[in-house]
Amino acid sequence: MDPKELNQHLFSLISMFASACWQQLGKMPSQVDGKINKDLKAAQVTIDMLGMLKEKTKGNLTKTEEKLLEDTISNLQMNYADEAAKTTDDKKDVSTEAQQQQTPKATEEK
Repeated sequence: MDPKELNQHLFSLISMFASACWQQLGKMPSQVDGKINKDLKAAQVTIDMLGMLKEKTKGNLTKTEEKLLEDTISNLQMNYADEAAKTTDDKKDVSTEAQQQQTPKATEEK
């Protein structure tokens, strides 16, 4: 690949945001304490910032840079949706379990 096709500063910026987002999604341990922490709100903000970067640089990127940015955003969005669905499923499971515990069973009433 021709180095002129991919600005190293842009590559570093995209990589920095992506790395932060992977940590926020709970897919990578924190570089600070080595723990897995999930913060989906922060992950969404990070993805939105990459989207803003894409919009603000439209027409000023090489094909390679554009593809890197689009692929990064797409991959993070898919993983965000997956993690958000897991969180929703977990909440439903807890809610269903709580309802079952509160509802007296027919055999207990007799």
